[in-house]
Amino acid sequence: MSRIGRKQIDVPSGVEVKINGNHIMVKGPKGTLERDVHPNMKLVMDGAALKVERPNDEKKNKSLHGLTRTLINNMVIGVTQGFSKELEVNGVGYRAAKQGKDLVMNLGYSHQVIMPEIPGISIDVPSPNKIVISGPDKEQVGQFAANVRKKRPPEPYKGKGIKYVDEHIIRKEGKTGK
Repeated sequence: MSRIGRKQIDVPSGVEVKINGNHIMVKGPKGTLERDVHPNMKLVMDGAALKVERPNDEKKNKSLHGLTRTLINNMVIGVTQGFSKELEVNGVGYRAAKQGKDLVMNLGYSHQVIMPEIPGISIDVPSPNKIVISGPDKEQVGQFAANVRKKRPPEPYKGKGIKYVDEHIIRKEGKTGK
């Protein structure tokens, strides 16, 4: 049996979970998240704990068991603590700023790169070379951070560009002259 799928999800106080067939809604202090789970997976509320059960040991159901449990657990963590990604802007003249609800970045192009804040995501720029993206939905936070990073990915020679704070850029040696 799936080791992850077997674990129960502890629902902390202040978090409300509603199950309607294969639709789950998790409401907490940081917001509300909803998701449809696969019809084969069965969600069972047991007091202050939630369990995911599968009908049989077919390969597809085994795969979905752990996945479903992890997705629901991330929803519970998201509405209580939230998720965040930190990005670092490196390069001479490269900087980020927040104007209203937009993220405005100077990334060496002839124009400024403007990314509007989407619902459910908050952007914070504590310094001109640091961007913090946070929100309750892990998938949405990660996708938005990836979209910001895609505007100028780090290059291997000088390391200029936008990278995650914990990301390591493999550096290359430049050309050698004669």
